[in-house]
Amino acid sequence: MNQLLRQTFASLKSSGRKAIALLLDPDKTSELEAFRVIELAEAHGVDFLLVGGSLTVDASIHTLVPAMKSRTKLPIILFPGSPTQITPSADGILFLSLISGRNPDLLIGRHVEAAPLLKGSGIEVLPTGYMLIDTGKPTTANYISNTQPIPHNKPEIALCTAIAGELLGLHQIYMDGGSGADSSISTEMIHAVSSRIDIPLIIGGGIRTQEDAMRIWHAGADVIVVGTALESDPSGSFIRDLGAAKSQIHAQSEMEFPQI
Repeated sequence: MNQLLRQTFASLKSSGRKAIALLLDPDKTSELEAFRVIELAEAHGVDFLLVGGSLTVDASIHTLVPAMKSRTKLPIILFPGSPTQITPSADGILFLSLISGRNPDLLIGRHVEAAPLLKGSGIEVLPTGYMLIDTGKPTTANYISNTQPIPHNKPEIALCTAIAGELLGLHQIYMDGGSGADSSISTEMIHAVSSRIDIPLIIGGGIRTQEDAMRIWHAGADVIVVGTALESDPSGSFIRDLGAAKSQIHAQSEMEFPQI
C-alpha cells in the first residue's frame, strides 16, 4: 500500500516543520479558479491541496480533481463529506472518523460504504480523527453531522478525545472550527492537544490572517488548513503571506536548532 503521504505527515511532527493546505470547495471552485490557486500555491510554499466539503450539491469534484492533477504535482487529497465525493484521480483521502461526536454514521457507517470503493483504488488512505470545535457559530459541518462540537473553552475534552483517537490507531488528528468560523481554535486547546499526542495535528477554521497562522503554528499545529479565506482573496495576497510566515518559522527554527 502506498504510504508516501502518511510518511510526509508523520515527518512534519518529528521534524517540527510546518505545512499549509488549501481547501477548495468543488461547488464554488471552477477549473479556472483552481488553476489560479495552483499557480499561487506552487509559488508560495503550499504543501497540500484538499478538495471537498461537508455538503456538495453536484458532481463537479469528479471533473475538478482530474483537471487539477493535469496542472500540478502537489498532492491532491480528498476531504470528503460522503462517499459520493470519492474520485480515483486523487492522490489521497482523509478517511475521517468524527471522534468528537456520537453519530455512529460518521464514526464508522459511511466508512463501511466507502471501503469497497477505496480498496485497491490506488488512493492513499489517511485514517484521520476528525474533531469539530465550537468557534462561535453553527457551521455546515455541525448541521450535517448532527453532532455537538467540543466547547471552545474545554481543552481537556479535546485532549482526551485526541488521545483516544491516537490509541485507536488513527494516523493524524484534524481539529476543525468549520467553514466560515467566527474565530480560530484557541491556542490553549491546540497546545494542550499537540503537546500530548505523537501524531500530526491539523488545524482548520477561522484562519484569516498571517498572524492567525503564526499563532496556531507556534501553539503546536503541524498543518493549517485555509478554505473560506481563499474566496475573498482574488489577488492571492493571503497565500503569499502564509508562505512567508511558514518560511519565517522555519528560519527561526534553524537558528534555534542549527543542523550539525
